[in-house]
Amino acid sequence: MMKLLIDQILSPMGMMRLISDGDSLCALDFADCEVRMLGLLQKRYPACELVEMIDPLGFSTKIRAYLSGDFKSLDNIPVNGGGTEFQQQVWQMLQTIPIGTTISYGDLATKIGKPTAARAVGMANSLNPVAIVVPCHRVIGAKAKLTGYAGGIDRKQWLLQHEGIKLK
Repeated sequence: MMKLLIDQILSPMGMMRLISDGDSLCALDFADCEVRMLGLLQKRYPACELVEMIDPLGFSTKIRAYLSGDFKSLDNIPVNGGGTEFQQQVWQMLQTIPIGTTISYGDLATKIGKPTAARAVGMANSLNPVAIVVPCHRVIGAKAKLTGYAGGIDRKQWLLQHEGIKLK
């Protein structure tokens, strides 16, 4: 049975759960979204055991550093989010969005070479299992509208403001 390492992080947006497979970060989400997170993990790891571990691979320390304003702390966290080939393509592109900037779903679809796939990009974004590190919060709706964030719009707004993005 595969063992996944789980830790908790207290953030300004509430308690978060971090899960590592021992090599990579495979999930990061808010505690009140745990049912969703565990459902996504169950699909990837049907036979797994969650083992509590403080700061697996230093990931918790890096997330706390980001929350304290050290935005570079996330740069070298290896991520294994699973997903389909399309989802992985979207999630990899998300990681190229610089801190302090946003992109629309349509523009993200264009960047991955599928300009008519904005809705599919939005769906892939909603299934991102690694919040913050794979920055789906930087994707906004047309006309700079805050839309769709599995952790809630208030948290999306907090993350964007934390990164210095001025919201209208």
